[in-house]
Amino acid sequence: MSLQTVRTPFALSDYIPLSEHQQQTPQSFYDGKPVLHYHTTGAKAWIPKSQQSKLPIFPADASSAPTLPESSALDRQTEETVEQIVDVFVNSRNLSLFSPSTESGVSIPYQQISIHAIKTLHTTSNPAQTFPSVYLQLELSSGGAADDDFDTVELTLIPPQSQPPTVAEDAGPPKRPAVDLFEAISDCSNLNPDPLGGEDWDADDSERGAEIIFEGDQQALEGFSGAFAGGGGGGGGGGGGGGGVHGRDEEGVELNGNGEGGEEGEGEAKRARKE
Repeated sequence: MSLQTVRTPFALSDYIPLSEHQQQTPQSFYDGKPVLHYHTTGAKAWIPKSQQSKLPIFPADASSAPTLPESSALDRQTEETVEQIVDVFVNSRNLSLFSPSTESGVSIPYQQISIHAIKTLHTTSNPAQTFPSVYLQLELSSGGAADDDFDTVELTLIPPQSQPPTVAEDAGPPKRPAVDLFEAISDCSNLNPDPLGGEDWDADDSERGAEIIFEGDQQALEGFSGAFAGGGGGGGGGGGGGGGVHGRDEEGVELNGNGEGGEEGEGEAKRARKE
């Protein structure tokens, strides 16, 4: 499967709510409508300007600079970033994003999400002020043995803080929106395993202003500021890879795959794949 461009807005009626699906016994998971695990409108989507041509929701003539308050975390970055406001539909078949302003959207197969993690954006003027987001690294081509053969896109999603998203009704106590989004992507990724099953990391986020924590015996990951690689390739997740990638919440509490380190939830993330 590959990324698909759409011109018609996604609608809630296109999906089965997760709570309704859990009360049924479908003959096959893929029969009927996809199951909606998470939905929100008005989320901010960021992408490096040099990569915006790779996603149709970021046309060159209709993308703007990142807006406050989260944009204050980009003051020290040297690479220019652009923003679009999108509606987010995390469903059992793909991650769907639609930009009302550009009247365009994308459906991203989970097999093309090589990394996803909670990424904490830190402001330069007030280090105590942070904004949780979800970082995605997309592989838009199958590539080859060399790193240069992979056509990658780095996408950051920032859910709105003032609007409650649609999640499973039995999800327990409310969590921060970025954690809900991250966990929904994790769950759906596990439902769509990567047939390649690669376990090599490919990450490059040398700019300051972000922090990602990797589970396990932590070792500094070269070229990835504030990131650590877990030892032994462990992790629990299913899905495309074997390890967990976890972030810190707004108060610096680390989220891990064992449910320890705070009450904000847990989640699995996928390892980058190599052929």
